[in-house]
Amino acid sequence: ALRRLSHYLLAHYQKGTRPVRDWRTTTNVAIDLMVYAILSVDEKNQVLTTYIWYRQHWTDEFLRWDPTRFDNLTQISLPVESIWVPDILINEFVDVGKSPHVPYVYVSHHGEVQNLKPIQVMTACSLDIYNFPFDVQNCSLTFTSWLHHIRDINLSLWRQPELVKFDRSVFMNQGEWELLYVLSRFQEFSVKSSDSYAEMKFYVVIRRRPLFYTVNLLLPSIFMMVMDIVGFYLPPNSGERVSFKITLLLGYSVFLIIVSDTLPATAVGTPLIGTYFVVCMALLVISLMETILIVRLVHKQDLQPHVPEWVKRLLLEQATVLLCIRDRKKFSRSRMQSSDISRQVDNNDSTAKLNHYGCEDPRECETVGGARLAPAFAGQAEGSPLMHGVLREITAIRQFLEKREEFRDVAHEWLQVGYVLDVLLFRAYLAAVLAYSITLGTLWSVWRDA
Repeated sequence: ALRRLSHYLLAHYQKGTRPVRDWRTTTNVAIDLMVYAILSVDEKNQVLTTYIWYRQHWTDEFLRWDPTRFDNLTQISLPVESIWVPDILINEFVDVGKSPHVPYVYVSHHGEVQNLKPIQVMTACSLDIYNFPFDVQNCSLTFTSWLHHIRDINLSLWRQPELVKFDRSVFMNQGEWELLYVLSRFQEFSVKSSDSYAEMKFYVVIRRRPLFYTVNLLLPSIFMMVMDIVGFYLPPNSGERVSFKITLLLGYSVFLIIVSDTLPATAVGTPLIGTYFVVCMALLVISLMETILIVRLVHKQDLQPHVPEWVKRLLLEQATVLLCIRDRKKFSRSRMQSSDISRQVDNNDSTAKLNHYGCEDPRECETVGGARLAPAFAGQAEGSPLMHGVLREITAIRQFLEKREEFRDVAHEWLQVGYVLDVLLFRAYLAAVLAYSITLGTLWSVWRDA
């Protein structure tokens, strides 16, 4: 019965003619698709590769028979090369792909032909990577007849749009991309004054899974920024902070070189995460410049000038109140105590050189020196050269100690200014980093939940 039916249907069949008995009858082709897998998304070349299960059916008026004449056969498979098949293509095709060949179609006794086949689709798609790695891509697959206008071949949807939209029954949900939904829309297309063509558009909406990129890109960058903030707690009057900041900046540069191959590259735009990395690099550079400025202020130099009065009023009086810094007088007292200790040590070293003159303390030599030395040398000539020499040495020592104390006071003033300015710049830097982080976090949260 199958052989007789096949011979009966194809004996006088003309596959080169549209299968209608009246040429004014429109052939309606119902199409459907199910996304099986997202194979690749090429951001640089703007190409999306998907694997779909494509289905279409139409009515062939020359493939009808009476089942009672052929052992009640209601359906038969025929070679696809032997019958008429609509020339429906995908407009976004950029490559033939590697679709398996299905050699048969199903034909029912009413003349309904079902053509079911899998297709590997390589299509052009306008990919927007600005929100990477929280991006959502919307790529269209437009099915249309390349030759026949809408009066010859019209298109329709096989299933209801709601069923097509959320059908993920065959989708392989194990890759980088997840399928959100598939939208469908029918429209007519015409070029200038030519005839209209029927088009059926399917919008494949997919979303990237961001966990891999969050762990390998965002978290290391966040950790480095946290270490940069923690580096402000190093004493500004030591050189360790500068070397620490330079090492951190070098490490971040190496990190950017490593992740440059991971970021998607296009000629039309830059992802926001690339801007994020650039801004983080700029913040690290600003932090290093701030550290260099503070170290320069607190560095002790013999030729360092006194702190201007307006700087003292602005930073040591007003800024300490606004920044809620501890009492400056207590801070100054603690610094002066350490200076007194070092002064006593220096004085002991200086007086050790004068032991052969009989002085235990330079101040005693200064104040009581005349009273103690005068009786000793009273018997000798007044204004002895030895007396004048001792007085000149004591005067030189006193001037040296006063000059060194003045240098210490100047260095101490600049150290106070440096500490206050360091706290001010640190809090401004911290506020900028927090505002930047909150803004990016909010944007990415909105995109992820959209």
